[in-house]
Amino acid sequence: MTLVFEPKANRPAPTNTVGFVGWLRQNLFKDIPNTLMTILGLYLTITVVGWVLNWALFNAVWDASSRRECLDLVGRSGACWPGVVEWLPNMIYGLYPKDQVWRINLGFLALIVWLVPLWMGGVKSKVAIGLSVVAFYPFLASYFFLGGDKGPIWTALVALGLWGLVWVWSTALCERRTGLSIGTWLAQRFADADNDIAQKRVRQAAALLLFVVCVGLVSQWSLSEVRTQFWGGLFLTLVISGIGITFSLPAGILLALGRRSDMPAIAMLSTLFIELFRSVPLITILFMFNTMLPLFMPAGTEVNQLLRAIVAVCLFAAAYMAEIVRGGLQAIPKGQYEAASALGLGFWQTTTQVVMPQALKIMIPTIVGNFIGLFKDTTLVSIIGLFDLMNMARAVGEDSDWLGLFIEPFFVVSLIYFVFCFAMSSYSIGLERKLSAGRDR
Repeated sequence: MTLVFEPKANRPAPTNTVGFVGWLRQNLFKDIPNTLMTILGLYLTITVVGWVLNWALFNAVWDASSRRECLDLVGRSGACWPGVVEWLPNMIYGLYPKDQVWRINLGFLALIVWLVPLWMGGVKSKVAIGLSVVAFYPFLASYFFLGGDKGPIWTALVALGLWGLVWVWSTALCERRTGLSIGTWLAQRFADADNDIAQKRVRQAAALLLFVVCVGLVSQWSLSEVRTQFWGGLFLTLVISGIGITFSLPAGILLALGRRSDMPAIAMLSTLFIELFRSVPLITILFMFNTMLPLFMPAGTEVNQLLRAIVAVCLFAAAYMAEIVRGGLQAIPKGQYEAASALGLGFWQTTTQVVMPQALKIMIPTIVGNFIGLFKDTTLVSIIGLFDLMNMARAVGEDSDWLGLFIEPFFVVSLIYFVFCFAMSSYSIGLERKLSAGRDR
Protein backbone atom coordinates (compact mmCIF):
# COMPACT_ATOMS: atom_id res chain seq x y z
CA MET A 1 0.00 0.00 0.00
CA THR A 2 1.49 3.30 -1.10
CA LEU A 3 0.57 6.61 0.48
CA VAL A 4 0.73 9.62 -1.77
CA PHE A 5 0.91 13.06 -0.18
CA GLU A 6 -0.10 15.89 -2.45
CA PRO A 7 1.29 19.36 -1.87
CA LYS A 8 -1.14 21.61 -0.06
CA ALA A 9 -1.31 23.98 -3.01
CA ASN A 10 -2.41 21.14 -5.35
CA ARG A 11 -5.15 19.76 -3.14
CA PRO A 12 -8.72 20.49 -4.28
CA ALA A 13 -10.39 23.21 -2.26
CA PRO A 14 -13.16 21.96 0.03
CA THR A 15 -16.60 22.82 -1.21
CA ASN A 16 -19.27 24.31 1.01
CA THR A 17 -22.10 21.84 0.75
CA VAL A 18 -24.11 23.20 3.66
CA GLY A 19 -25.83 26.15 2.04
CA PHE A 20 -29.08 27.64 3.21
CA VAL A 21 -30.99 24.35 3.12
CA GLY A 22 -28.29 22.65 5.17
CA TRP A 23 -28.34 25.52 7.68
CA LEU A 24 -32.12 25.15 8.07
CA ARG A 25 -31.81 21.40 8.52
CA GLN A 26 -29.01 21.76 11.07
CA ASN A 27 -30.54 24.56 13.17
CA LEU A 28 -34.32 24.33 12.79
CA PHE A 29 -35.18 20.80 11.65
CA LYS A 30 -32.41 18.73 13.17
CA ASP A 31 -34.74 16.26 14.90
CA ILE A 32 -38.41 15.84 15.76
CA PRO A 33 -38.46 18.10 18.89
CA ASN A 34 -36.66 20.89 17.01
CA THR A 35 -38.99 20.53 14.05
CA LEU A 36 -42.08 20.71 16.27
CA MET A 37 -40.77 23.78 18.09
CA THR A 38 -39.92 25.46 14.77
CA ILE A 39 -43.41 24.82 13.42
CA LEU A 40 -45.00 26.07 16.65
CA GLY A 41 -42.81 29.21 16.62
CA LEU A 42 -43.69 29.94 13.01
CA TYR A 43 -47.39 29.47 13.73
CA LEU A 44 -47.31 31.82 16.73
CA THR A 45 -45.25 34.41 14.83
CA ILE A 46 -47.54 34.39 11.82
CA THR A 47 -50.63 34.54 14.02
CA VAL A 48 -49.40 37.43 16.18
CA VAL A 49 -47.90 39.43 13.32
CA GLY A 50 -51.02 38.89 11.21
CA TRP A 51 -53.29 40.04 14.03
CA VAL A 52 -51.17 43.16 14.67
CA LEU A 53 -51.08 44.07 10.97
CA ASN A 54 -54.84 43.60 10.63
CA TRP A 55 -55.50 45.71 13.70
CA ALA A 56 -52.90 48.43 13.07
CA LEU A 57 -53.11 48.77 9.27
CA PHE A 58 -55.73 46.86 7.30
CA ASN A 59 -58.75 47.35 9.59
CA ALA A 60 -57.63 50.67 11.08
CA VAL A 61 -59.51 53.97 10.84
CA TRP A 62 -57.43 56.83 9.50
CA ASP A 63 -60.01 59.60 9.25
CA ALA A 64 -62.45 60.39 12.07
CA SER A 65 -63.36 63.27 14.34
CA SER A 66 -63.95 61.26 17.53
CA ARG A 67 -63.58 57.79 19.01
CA ARG A 68 -67.30 57.29 18.74
CA GLU A 69 -67.01 57.67 14.99
CA CYS A 70 -64.16 55.13 14.92
CA LEU A 71 -66.28 52.62 16.83
CA ASP A 72 -69.16 53.13 14.43
CA LEU A 73 -66.90 52.38 11.45
CA VAL A 74 -65.04 49.23 12.54
CA GLY A 75 -65.95 48.69 16.18
CA ARG A 76 -62.98 47.38 18.16
CA SER A 77 -61.44 45.26 15.38
CA GLY A 78 -59.22 48.06 14.11
CA ALA A 79 -57.08 50.85 15.49
CA CYS A 80 -58.28 54.44 15.73
CA TRP A 81 -55.29 56.51 14.63
CA PRO A 82 -56.77 60.01 14.19
CA GLY A 83 -56.70 60.59 17.95
CA VAL A 84 -53.04 59.62 18.15
CA VAL A 85 -52.19 61.84 15.17
CA GLU A 86 -53.99 64.77 16.79
CA TRP A 87 -52.16 64.31 20.08
CA LEU A 88 -48.78 63.32 18.64
CA PRO A 89 -47.21 66.81 19.05
CA ASN A 90 -48.22 66.76 22.72
CA MET A 91 -46.84 63.25 23.14
CA ILE A 92 -43.50 64.50 21.85
CA TYR A 93 -43.28 68.04 23.30
CA GLY A 94 -45.88 68.06 26.08
CA LEU A 95 -47.56 71.43 26.61
CA TYR A 96 -44.57 73.35 25.27
CA PRO A 97 -45.83 76.36 23.25
CA LYS A 98 -46.19 75.30 19.64
CA ASP A 99 -44.54 78.45 18.32
CA GLN A 100 -41.47 77.71 20.49
CA VAL A 101 -41.02 74.03 19.64
CA TRP A 102 -38.17 74.97 17.29
CA ARG A 103 -36.06 75.61 20.39
CA ILE A 104 -36.32 71.97 21.46
CA ASN A 105 -35.48 70.81 17.94
CA LEU A 106 -32.52 73.18 17.81
CA GLY A 107 -31.26 72.02 21.20
CA PHE A 108 -31.23 68.35 20.20
CA LEU A 109 -29.80 69.23 16.79
CA ALA A 110 -26.92 70.94 18.61
CA LEU A 111 -26.32 67.71 20.53
CA ILE A 112 -26.20 65.69 17.31
CA VAL A 113 -23.82 68.20 15.72
CA TRP A 114 -21.68 68.07 18.86
CA LEU A 115 -21.43 64.27 18.70
CA VAL A 116 -20.72 63.93 14.95
CA PRO A 117 -16.91 64.31 15.35
CA LEU A 118 -16.90 61.18 17.53
CA TRP A 119 -17.61 59.14 14.39
CA MET A 120 -15.24 61.05 12.09
CA GLY A 121 -11.96 59.50 11.05
CA GLY A 122 -8.72 61.28 11.80
CA VAL A 123 -10.03 62.91 14.99
CA LYS A 124 -7.71 62.17 17.92
CA SER A 125 -9.37 64.18 20.70
CA LYS A 126 -12.49 62.03 20.94
CA VAL A 127 -12.20 61.58 24.70
CA ALA A 128 -11.97 65.35 25.19
CA ILE A 129 -14.92 65.85 22.84
CA GLY A 130 -17.00 63.35 24.80
CA LEU A 131 -16.12 65.05 28.08
CA SER A 132 -17.01 68.45 26.57
CA VAL A 133 -20.51 67.18 25.83
CA VAL A 134 -21.00 66.28 29.48
CA ALA A 135 -19.41 69.47 30.80
CA PHE A 136 -20.62 72.20 28.43
CA TYR A 137 -23.65 71.03 26.43
CA PRO A 138 -26.12 71.27 29.36
CA PHE A 139 -25.47 75.03 29.67
CA LEU A 140 -26.30 75.64 26.02
CA ALA A 141 -29.29 73.30 25.91
CA SER A 142 -30.81 74.58 29.15
CA TYR A 143 -31.10 78.10 27.77
CA PHE A 144 -32.66 76.82 24.55
CA PHE A 145 -35.25 74.86 26.56
CA LEU A 146 -35.87 77.24 29.47
CA GLY A 147 -35.06 80.72 28.16
CA GLY A 148 -35.77 83.80 30.25
CA ASP A 149 -33.63 86.67 31.46
CA LYS A 150 -29.88 86.07 31.63
CA GLY A 151 -27.71 87.53 34.35
CA PRO A 152 -23.93 87.83 34.00
CA ILE A 153 -23.25 84.36 35.39
CA TRP A 154 -25.91 82.68 33.27
CA THR A 155 -24.67 84.51 30.17
CA ALA A 156 -21.13 83.30 30.85
CA LEU A 157 -22.29 79.69 31.29
CA VAL A 158 -24.32 79.69 28.07
CA ALA A 159 -21.36 81.29 26.27
CA LEU A 160 -19.18 78.51 27.68
CA GLY A 161 -21.52 75.98 26.08
CA LEU A 162 -21.30 77.76 22.72
CA TRP A 163 -17.52 77.96 23.14
CA GLY A 164 -17.41 74.18 23.64
CA LEU A 165 -19.35 73.54 20.44
CA VAL A 166 -17.07 75.82 18.40
CA TRP A 167 -13.96 74.26 19.97
CA VAL A 168 -15.15 70.72 19.16
CA TRP A 169 -15.60 71.40 15.47
CA SER A 170 -12.45 73.55 15.21
CA THR A 171 -10.42 70.75 16.76
CA ALA A 172 -12.07 68.03 14.67
CA LEU A 173 -11.52 69.83 11.35
CA CYS A 174 -7.98 70.87 12.27
CA GLU A 175 -7.02 67.33 13.32
CA ARG A 176 -8.41 65.85 10.12
CA ARG A 177 -6.43 68.32 8.04
CA THR A 178 -3.17 68.76 9.96
CA GLY A 179 -3.18 66.03 12.61
CA LEU A 180 -2.93 68.71 15.33
CA SER A 181 -5.53 70.13 17.69
CA ILE A 182 -6.61 73.70 17.06
CA GLY A 183 -4.69 74.96 20.11
CA THR A 184 -1.46 73.22 19.12
CA TRP A 185 -1.78 74.40 15.51
CA LEU A 186 -2.28 78.04 16.57
CA ALA A 187 0.61 77.81 19.02
CA GLN A 188 2.97 76.49 16.36
CA ARG A 189 1.81 79.06 13.86
CA PHE A 190 2.01 82.19 16.03
CA ALA A 191 4.73 81.32 18.56
CA ASP A 192 8.30 80.12 18.60
CA ALA A 193 8.48 76.35 18.36
CA ASP A 194 11.08 76.17 21.15
CA ASN A 195 9.27 78.50 23.53
CA ASP A 196 6.72 76.47 25.51
CA ILE A 197 5.60 79.48 27.56
CA ALA A 198 4.84 81.51 24.42
CA GLN A 199 2.87 78.61 22.92
CA LYS A 200 0.86 78.25 26.11
CA ARG A 201 0.05 81.97 26.08
CA VAL A 202 -1.10 81.75 22.45
CA ARG A 203 -3.46 78.90 23.31
CA GLN A 204 -4.83 80.77 26.32
CA ALA A 205 -5.27 83.98 24.31
CA ALA A 206 -7.09 82.11 21.52
CA ALA A 207 -9.42 80.40 24.01
CA LEU A 208 -10.12 83.69 25.80
CA LEU A 209 -10.78 85.53 22.52
CA LEU A 210 -13.21 82.84 21.40
CA PHE A 211 -14.97 82.98 24.77
CA VAL A 212 -15.34 86.78 24.55
CA VAL A 213 -16.83 86.42 21.07
CA CYS A 214 -19.28 83.78 22.38
CA VAL A 215 -20.27 86.06 25.27
CA GLY A 216 -21.00 88.84 22.78
CA LEU A 217 -23.17 86.53 20.68
CA VAL A 218 -25.05 85.08 23.65
CA SER A 219 -25.73 88.54 25.09
CA GLN A 220 -27.67 89.31 21.90
CA TRP A 221 -29.96 86.31 22.31
CA SER A 222 -33.31 86.79 23.95
CA LEU A 223 -35.66 83.84 24.34
CA SER A 224 -38.94 83.95 26.19
CA GLU A 225 -39.16 81.84 29.33
CA VAL A 226 -40.99 78.52 29.15
CA ARG A 227 -41.55 77.19 32.66
CA THR A 228 -40.88 73.53 33.34
CA GLN A 229 -44.57 73.01 34.13
CA PHE A 230 -45.13 73.03 30.35
CA TRP A 231 -42.42 70.48 29.63
CA GLY A 232 -43.68 67.00 28.88
CA GLY A 233 -43.90 64.06 26.53
CA LEU A 234 -40.88 62.43 24.96
CA PHE A 235 -38.95 65.67 25.44
CA LEU A 236 -39.28 65.48 29.22
CA THR A 237 -38.43 61.77 29.22
CA LEU A 238 -35.22 62.43 27.29
CA VAL A 239 -34.28 65.32 29.58
CA ILE A 240 -34.70 63.31 32.80
CA SER A 241 -33.12 60.11 31.48
CA GLY A 242 -30.33 61.98 29.69
CA ILE A 243 -29.31 63.88 32.82
CA GLY A 244 -29.61 60.74 34.92
CA ILE A 245 -27.47 58.68 32.52
CA THR A 246 -24.87 61.45 32.18
CA PHE A 247 -24.59 61.91 35.95
CA SER A 248 -24.71 58.25 36.95
CA LEU A 249 -21.49 57.06 35.28
CA PRO A 250 -18.98 59.55 36.76
CA ALA A 251 -20.80 59.57 40.11
CA GLY A 252 -20.88 55.77 40.13
CA ILE A 253 -17.15 55.60 39.42
CA LEU A 254 -16.39 57.94 42.33
CA LEU A 255 -18.69 56.02 44.67
CA ALA A 256 -17.17 52.68 43.67
CA LEU A 257 -13.66 54.01 44.23
CA GLY A 258 -14.81 55.48 47.55
CA ARG A 259 -16.25 52.16 48.67
CA ARG A 260 -12.94 50.45 47.87
CA SER A 261 -10.93 53.20 49.55
CA ASP A 262 -8.51 52.46 52.40
CA MET A 263 -9.81 55.50 54.30
CA PRO A 264 -12.55 54.21 56.64
CA ALA A 265 -14.61 57.43 56.65
CA ILE A 266 -14.86 57.63 52.86
CA ALA A 267 -15.52 53.89 52.53
CA MET A 268 -18.26 54.01 55.19
CA LEU A 269 -20.01 57.06 53.70
CA SER A 270 -19.88 55.60 50.18
CA THR A 271 -21.21 52.25 51.36
CA LEU A 272 -23.99 53.92 53.35
CA PHE A 273 -25.08 56.00 50.35
CA ILE A 274 -25.03 53.03 47.95
CA GLU A 275 -26.90 50.64 50.23
CA LEU A 276 -29.48 53.27 51.20
CA PHE A 277 -30.49 54.14 47.64
CA ARG A 278 -30.26 50.54 46.40
CA SER A 279 -32.53 49.34 49.18
CA VAL A 280 -35.40 51.73 48.40
CA PRO A 281 -37.59 51.61 45.26
CA LEU A 282 -37.31 54.55 42.87
CA ILE A 283 -40.97 55.42 43.31
CA THR A 284 -40.39 55.82 47.06
CA ILE A 285 -37.40 58.08 46.46
CA LEU A 286 -39.45 60.19 44.06
CA PHE A 287 -42.21 60.59 46.65
CA MET A 288 -39.67 61.46 49.34
CA PHE A 289 -38.01 64.16 47.24
CA ASN A 290 -41.33 65.50 45.99
CA THR A 291 -43.13 65.76 49.33
CA MET A 292 -40.49 65.83 52.08
CA LEU A 293 -37.57 67.72 50.54
CA PRO A 294 -39.37 71.11 50.78
CA LEU A 295 -39.80 70.48 54.53
CA PHE A 296 -36.02 70.51 55.03
CA MET A 297 -35.47 73.66 52.99
CA PRO A 298 -35.41 77.17 54.51
CA ALA A 299 -38.75 78.96 54.75
CA GLY A 300 -39.73 80.60 51.48
CA THR A 301 -37.45 78.42 49.36
CA GLU A 302 -39.24 76.82 46.45
CA VAL A 303 -37.67 73.82 44.72
CA ASN A 304 -38.82 73.12 41.18
CA GLN A 305 -40.77 69.88 40.88
CA LEU A 306 -38.80 68.78 37.84
CA LEU A 307 -35.53 69.49 39.65
CA ARG A 308 -36.64 67.28 42.55
CA ALA A 309 -37.37 64.40 40.16
CA ILE A 310 -34.03 64.83 38.36
CA VAL A 311 -32.07 64.82 41.64
CA ALA A 312 -33.90 61.70 42.82
CA VAL A 313 -33.27 59.85 39.54
CA CYS A 314 -29.60 60.88 39.51
CA LEU A 315 -28.91 59.67 43.05
CA PHE A 316 -30.78 56.42 42.48
CA ALA A 317 -28.93 55.72 39.21
CA ALA A 318 -25.54 56.60 40.74
CA ALA A 319 -25.99 54.01 43.51
CA TYR A 320 -26.71 51.21 41.04
CA MET A 321 -23.91 52.31 38.72
CA ALA A 322 -21.46 52.26 41.65
CA GLU A 323 -22.04 48.55 42.18
CA ILE A 324 -21.62 47.85 38.47
CA VAL A 325 -18.31 49.70 38.44
CA ARG A 326 -17.18 47.96 41.62
CA GLY A 327 -17.87 44.60 40.02
CA GLY A 328 -15.84 45.59 36.97
CA LEU A 329 -12.92 46.72 39.13
CA GLN A 330 -12.93 43.45 41.04
CA ALA A 331 -12.68 41.56 37.73
CA ILE A 332 -9.27 43.11 36.99
CA PRO A 333 -6.44 40.73 37.99
CA LYS A 334 -4.26 41.81 40.90
CA GLY A 335 -1.23 41.59 38.63
CA GLN A 336 -2.37 44.73 36.78
CA TYR A 337 -2.11 46.73 40.00
CA GLU A 338 1.25 45.20 40.80
CA ALA A 339 2.58 45.95 37.30
CA ALA A 340 1.44 49.57 37.56
CA SER A 341 3.07 49.87 40.99
CA ALA A 342 6.31 48.41 39.61
CA LEU A 343 6.29 51.14 36.94
CA GLY A 344 6.06 53.77 39.64
CA LEU A 345 2.48 54.85 38.87
CA GLY A 346 0.43 56.43 41.63
CA PHE A 347 -3.14 55.61 42.61
CA TRP A 348 -4.85 57.97 40.15
CA GLN A 349 -2.48 57.10 37.31
CA THR A 350 -3.08 53.40 37.90
CA THR A 351 -6.84 53.90 38.07
CA THR A 352 -7.24 56.15 35.02
CA GLN A 353 -4.59 54.67 32.73
CA VAL A 354 -4.45 50.97 33.62
CA VAL A 355 -7.39 49.67 35.62
CA MET A 356 -10.43 51.71 34.62
CA PRO A 357 -10.04 51.35 30.81
CA GLN A 358 -9.96 47.56 31.18
CA ALA A 359 -12.85 47.54 33.64
CA LEU A 360 -15.04 49.70 31.41
CA LYS A 361 -14.62 47.23 28.53
CA ILE A 362 -15.86 44.45 30.78
CA MET A 363 -18.75 46.54 32.09
CA ILE A 364 -20.16 47.74 28.74
CA PRO A 365 -23.11 45.26 28.57
CA THR A 366 -24.06 45.87 32.21
CA ILE A 367 -23.67 49.65 31.96
CA VAL A 368 -25.86 49.86 28.86
CA GLY A 369 -28.39 47.53 30.47
CA ASN A 370 -28.53 49.91 33.42
CA PHE A 371 -28.95 52.87 31.05
CA ILE A 372 -31.85 51.13 29.30
CA GLY A 373 -33.47 50.34 32.64
CA LEU A 374 -33.09 53.95 33.77
CA PHE A 375 -34.58 55.21 30.50
CA LYS A 376 -37.67 53.09 31.09
CA ASP A 377 -37.85 53.82 34.83
CA THR A 378 -38.34 57.53 34.13
CA THR A 379 -41.98 56.70 33.44
CA LEU A 380 -42.42 56.64 37.23
CA VAL A 381 -42.21 60.44 37.34
CA SER A 382 -45.81 60.42 36.12
CA ILE A 383 -46.73 59.34 39.67
CA ILE A 384 -45.69 62.74 41.03
CA GLY A 385 -47.58 64.70 38.38
CA LEU A 386 -44.99 65.21 35.62
CA PHE A 387 -46.45 64.70 32.15
CA ASP A 388 -43.79 62.51 30.62
CA LEU A 389 -44.38 60.30 27.59
CA MET A 390 -46.52 57.78 29.49
CA ASN A 391 -48.65 60.44 31.15
CA MET A 392 -49.23 62.23 27.84
CA ALA A 393 -50.31 58.92 26.28
CA ARG A 394 -52.77 58.47 29.14
CA ALA A 395 -54.06 62.00 28.56
CA VAL A 396 -55.15 61.06 25.04
CA GLY A 397 -57.79 58.70 26.40
CA GLU A 398 -59.01 61.37 28.83
CA ASP A 399 -59.77 63.86 26.08
CA SER A 400 -63.52 64.35 25.60
CA ASP A 401 -63.29 63.59 21.86
CA TRP A 402 -61.15 60.48 22.32
CA LEU A 403 -62.46 59.25 25.67
CA GLY A 404 -61.28 55.69 26.32
CA LEU A 405 -58.63 55.68 23.58
CA PHE A 406 -55.74 54.04 25.42
CA ILE A 407 -54.52 51.07 23.39
CA GLU A 408 -53.35 53.04 20.35
CA PRO A 409 -51.37 55.69 22.29
CA PHE A 410 -49.67 53.08 24.45
CA PHE A 411 -48.90 51.03 21.33
CA VAL A 412 -47.09 54.06 19.87
CA VAL A 413 -45.30 54.64 23.19
CA SER A 414 -44.14 51.00 23.17
CA LEU A 415 -42.70 51.45 19.68
CA ILE A 416 -40.88 54.62 20.76
CA TYR A 417 -39.33 52.92 23.78
CA PHE A 418 -38.37 49.92 21.66
CA VAL A 419 -36.61 52.11 19.07
CA PHE A 420 -34.56 53.98 21.69
CA CYS A 421 -33.69 50.87 23.73
CA PHE A 422 -32.83 48.83 20.64
CA ALA A 423 -30.60 51.63 19.38
CA MET A 424 -28.71 51.76 22.68
CA SER A 425 -28.38 47.98 22.76
CA SER A 426 -27.15 47.76 19.16
CA TYR A 427 -24.61 50.53 19.71
CA SER A 428 -23.28 48.82 22.84
CA ILE A 429 -22.88 45.53 20.96
CA GLY A 430 -20.93 47.29 18.22
CA LEU A 431 -18.81 49.17 20.74
CA GLU A 432 -18.09 46.02 22.70
CA ARG A 433 -17.07 44.18 19.52
CA LYS A 434 -14.83 47.06 18.46
CA LEU A 435 -13.08 47.40 21.82
CA SER A 436 -12.55 43.65 22.23
CA ALA A 437 -11.28 43.07 18.67
CA GLY A 438 -7.63 43.16 19.70
CA ARG A 439 -8.23 40.87 22.66
CA ASP A 440 -10.09 38.34 20.46
CA ARG A 441 -7.20 38.24 18.02
